[in-house]
Amino acid sequence: MSGLVEQQVLNALIQLDDTVRQFPKTHPKPDLLPLFAQIDALTAQLPPTTDPALLHYLHKKSYEKARLYLLGRDAENQAGNCRHV
Repeated sequence: MSGLVEQQVLNALIQLDDTVRQFPKTHPKPDLLPLFAQIDALTAQLPPTTDPALLHYLHKKSYEKARLYLLGRDAENQAGNCRHV
C-alpha cells in the first residue's frame, strides 16, 4: 500500500465489513450511509498515480474487491460482469 489515503480507505472498508458482518445481531440496524460517504470522500482524495484497478473497484462500489486489493490479496478477486477482475 502506497499512501496514507489508501490506508484510510482500507480502514474504512474494514469498518464497513465489520459492521455488515454484525448486521444480523445488531438492533437497531446501523446507518451505513456515513461509511459510504467516507469511502467516497477518501476515494476522491486518492492521487492520480493510484492503481487503476483500485480506482475501478472503488468507483464501481466493489468494496470487497477494493478491500482485498488493499490487503495484497487481489488474486482472490473474481472477474465481474464488466470483465474486470
